[in-house]
Amino acid sequence: MATVDVKNIKSETVSQIELADVIFSITPDAGVLHEMVRMQLACKRAGTASVKHRSDVKGSGKKLFRQKGTGRARRGDIKDPLLRGGGSIFGPDPKSYSYKMPKKKKRLALKMALSAKLQENELIVLNEFELDQIKTKKFVDVLNAFNIKNALIVTDKTNETLELSSRNVPDVKVMRFEGLNVYDILKHRCLILLEPSVKAIEGRLLV
Repeated sequence: MATVDVKNIKSETVSQIELADVIFSITPDAGVLHEMVRMQLACKRAGTASVKHRSDVKGSGKKLFRQKGTGRARRGDIKDPLLRGGGSIFGPDPKSYSYKMPKKKKRLALKMALSAKLQENELIVLNEFELDQIKTKKFVDVLNAFNIKNALIVTDKTNETLELSSRNVPDVKVMRFEGLNVYDILKHRCLILLEPSVKAIEGRLLV
């Protein structure tokens, strides 16, 4: 098992923790990670782009003028796509871009993302991240102690003080271990895990 130092918010080593090899010591596969991120981004797409087709435009269905003998182009009703205010021919309609991956593959991708952070020395384990009050400056001071400006912080339970103190800091996100995902791990340069959340993550992925 890989052994990692557990630090406090002053960047001082207070203990050590062993990380499960089946989660934190897997060789990352760029193809699997790419596929997972692509799926997550596809599921985020709104898919709400829409236009009015000929049948959706408000207007009379009466033929504008007779078919022949006028010397003009043959017209149907005023909703003709070639006329101003007419319907759109090939415009987009609302659709869902989301799709699913096998559960085992999703779990493997998450393990690979965690392993990549450990192998690149971008994984930090804290014993706790408790602030006595909601204060952005105090939160930033903790990040400065680690020389970090871009980080994903994973907690084991709801920590409103921490979440509110960090919400105005750019490139920083706080989430509970249940919401941990490949996209957010790879998007942020540093991954900070609270010590209790490590066991929670291992319990989730060792099923």
